[in-house]
Amino acid sequence: MSDPIATLFVYGTLLPGDVRWPILEPFAADEGMSDAVRGELFDTGLDYPAAIFDTGSPHLVYGRRYELHLRSLDEALRRLDIEEDVVLGLYRRVGVTTEAGIAAWAYQYGEGLDLTPIPSGNWFDRPAR
Repeated sequence: MSDPIATLFVYGTLLPGDVRWPILEPFAADEGMSDAVRGELFDTGLDYPAAIFDTGSPHLVYGRRYELHLRSLDEALRRLDIEEDVVLGLYRRVGVTTEAGIAAWAYQYGEGLDLTPIPSGNWFDRPAR
């Protein structure tokens, strides 16, 4: 039996300093590390981003990865799944491999929103709308 994935890659409002960081913060076991995942980042126009991960993409989505406390891993993922499922676009948790070679969970965009590409791949470096 393999170990559970206890790492989360975040790229938007779950980052420190943004509005949803307080949801993740109690479950983070470390201060996080800068990392990236292959794919594309988009502005939803609703004050949060959307990412579509694709291992074959030439683009990167930049963010941070956090180790989650094993003792509260199930609760962390349950709460995050609920939070991500209530925003427009219905995000879902998917397994990704970061550029550092770390297996992690991340939340990928679902469908139904008008997306604008963020060429830099960095939510904090997006063009003004």
